[in-house]
Amino acid sequence: MKRNLITIDESLCNGCGLCVTACHEGAIQMVNGKARLVSESYCDGLGDCLPACPTGAITIEEREVAAYDEAAVQAHLAQKSKATEVTACSTCPSTLTNNIQRETPAWVQPLTPVFETTPSAITSAPHVVSELQQWPVQIKLVPPNAPFLHNADILIAATCSAFSYANFHAEFMKGKVTLIGCPKLDGVDYAEKLAQILAHNDINSLSIVRMSVPCCGGLVQAVKRAFQLSNTMIPWLVVTIATDGTIMK
Repeated sequence: MKRNLITIDESLCNGCGLCVTACHEGAIQMVNGKARLVSESYCDGLGDCLPACPTGAITIEEREVAAYDEAAVQAHLAQKSKATEVTACSTCPSTLTNNIQRETPAWVQPLTPVFETTPSAITSAPHVVSELQQWPVQIKLVPPNAPFLHNADILIAATCSAFSYANFHAEFMKGKVTLIGCPKLDGVDYAEKLAQILAHNDINSLSIVRMSVPCCGGLVQAVKRAFQLSNTMIPWLVVTIATDGTIMK
């Protein structure tokens, strides 16, 4: 029969996995870091996954395919619910578990955990000054006309990056307006917000610090689209942090 069905352009897919969550029929899965339609009979053709895709990799086409099979979908979803956590983690690199072992150099003196000491010990603990210059920091919460954006050097950082890289404040945040986001979890397209920021402010430069997992590519794609939407081009760079907290060359 002839009906609507989604088509996924894997060359545009950044592996964020947002479409997998948006598809209520379980018709899309991540395969080798890319979204893939696993069965035509699972797809109802309504396109709930389209708004979730930050790169426009998903489109709807009318073509000759098998009919939508609701019974097969229910059986498929029931099977998915029984899947183990290990199986679920294997579908997306951003959820792969890894226990990182580090050796502390002999010259490093471990600090006493401040929350296990008295209040007086907390005040005397070594203090590191935060390099955060503004609030809010979430991309989707920052107003495009916020005063701190004018003539700013902007850092767009993946949410996980500050926890992964030990010297994040000093090396990346110092002197910059910091905007953070997670394409996989926020469920929004940052491109339009970033385009508004670029269009309404004289931004000096833009840095992106992302993790090495595929879904973080959504940050880079959003910035590229923002440049196009705002008809703006400024100096920009991308730094990638590996999941063990090191900078990838």
